[in-house]
Amino acid sequence: MKVAILLGSVRMGRQTHKAAYYLKNELINRNIETDLIDLAEDSLPILRERAGHHPDPPENALQIGERLDDADALLLVTPEYHGSISGVLKNAIDYYWSEFKKKPIGVVTASAGSFGGINASHHLQEIILSIGAYPMPMKLLVSGVGNAFDDSFEPQHDDIVKSTDKFLDEFLWFADAIHQKKINAYDEEAA
Repeated sequence: MKVAILLGSVRMGRQTHKAAYYLKNELINRNIETDLIDLAEDSLPILRERAGHHPDPPENALQIGERLDDADALLLVTPEYHGSISGVLKNAIDYYWSEFKKKPIGVVTASAGSFGGINASHHLQEIILSIGAYPMPMKLLVSGVGNAFDDSFEPQHDDIVKSTDKFLDEFLWFADAIHQKKINAYDEEAA
């Protein structure tokens, strides 16, 4: 199974990226092929047309689309801005449709405050349903993100390690169940 992480944090002085890079390292430690798509390093212009419908799409939009399409499951990572997800993540999601279809998606949000981006997590799960994908019910909420990780992406609190382990256990079970169902359906069609 291959997991893509789509990171929607590009602000100067950002902190949410530390959670995404920590998740990437944890997935690799579990022998999961992982592709982190960091929109700060591979930005998309404001959407004028979806990647598959644009007469001359930005080249990186096609490349990001291929990376999303290759993934069996996704993690969407965002800071909470004004009670919702980052604009850059919403813009990126709007570029694609079939790349998300029927895929299991986990939600990871972060905030400077004590609620860990709970409002953004609810909005993101609604968006996931709207794009025809499957949001995992359990979410990873990172509160106090500015002090949650060091500059090497290592967690600074035991509760982050515990909640991440629990979240990844659930996410990988959820993703594998859907992935296996797709494989079985493909095998039945081929027979």
